[in-house]
Amino acid sequence: MSGLLPGDPAATVGGGATERALCVLAPNPSPMTLDGTNTWLLSEPGSALAAVVDPGPLDEGHLRRVIDLAERQGKRIAVTLLTHGHHDHAEGAARFAELTGTRVRALDPAYRLGDEGLRDGEGIDVGGLEIRVVGTPGHTADSLTFHLPADGAILTGDTVLGRGTTMVAHPDGRLGDYLDSLRRLHTMASAHGVRTVLPGHGPVLADALGAVDYYLAHRAHRLAQVETAVEAGCRTPAEVVARVYADVDRALWPAAELSVRAQLSYLEEHGLI
Repeated sequence: MSGLLPGDPAATVGGGATERALCVLAPNPSPMTLDGTNTWLLSEPGSALAAVVDPGPLDEGHLRRVIDLAERQGKRIAVTLLTHGHHDHAEGAARFAELTGTRVRALDPAYRLGDEGLRDGEGIDVGGLEIRVVGTPGHTADSLTFHLPADGAILTGDTVLGRGTTMVAHPDGRLGDYLDSLRRLHTMASAHGVRTVLPGHGPVLADALGAVDYYLAHRAHRLAQVETAVEAGCRTPAEVVARVYADVDRALWPAAELSVRAQLSYLEEHGLI
C-alpha cells in the first residue's frame, strides 16, 4: 500500500457516509487494515430492514455494536453480504449470522451460510434498497463490489481502499483480472453515475473517478518498475521488492511480494519478460 491518497478522501473513518450507508469501524487497525475494517450498514430511509456488508473480524463487541446501531434506528438486519473471504472481512460472519438470524451471502461457497450465493449482475432488494452485485476479481478471485445506485456509491472491499493502494493476493488474485475490474469501475464512474467509494478500509472517497484513475496509473507505474527490475538482473520476487518497494514500510513487504508475484506472472503471460 502506498502512502499517496487516491481521489478525495474524507477526513475521518466511520459514521454516516451516504444517505443509505453507515460505517462501523472494527477495532483491528494494522499496516494492512489501515484504521481497521469498515463494516457497512445499508438501509433505505424509512425502511425497517437493513443489510450488513463485511461484519469483519471475530470480535464480539464489534459485532454487537453493529447490531445495536441497527436496532437504535428501528431496523432489523435481514442479510449479511461479503465482498470477499479474507478474515478481516469475513471471520466474524458466522457469529454475526448467529446473532442476527441471517444468512451469509458470498461469491465463494466456502463463506456462505444458507443456499443463496451471489453472482455478477444480480440485484438484491432489502426493504426497498437496491443493491447491485458487480464482479471485481483481482485482489482475490472472489472479490465483489456492491453498487448502491440511489446513492451513486460503490462498496469496494479491498479492490479500492480509502488510503493508499491494495495488493493483488497471488496466486488467488490475478493482475489481469484486477486491471479489468478497475476498468469496469472506471466505466461505472465515468458513465453510470458512480461518485462515491465506500471502501473496506480507510476513509470514504468522494471522487470515484479520480480514485480509479489513480489506481490504474499506479498499477501501470509499478508494472513498469517491476519489468525494469527484472531487466536489471533481479531474479526473485524478494529481490524485486527490495528494489521497487524500497520506499515502502518493510512491514508491508510480505504483501508487496504477493503483488510482485502477480506482476511477474502477468509479464510472463504477456511475453514481456
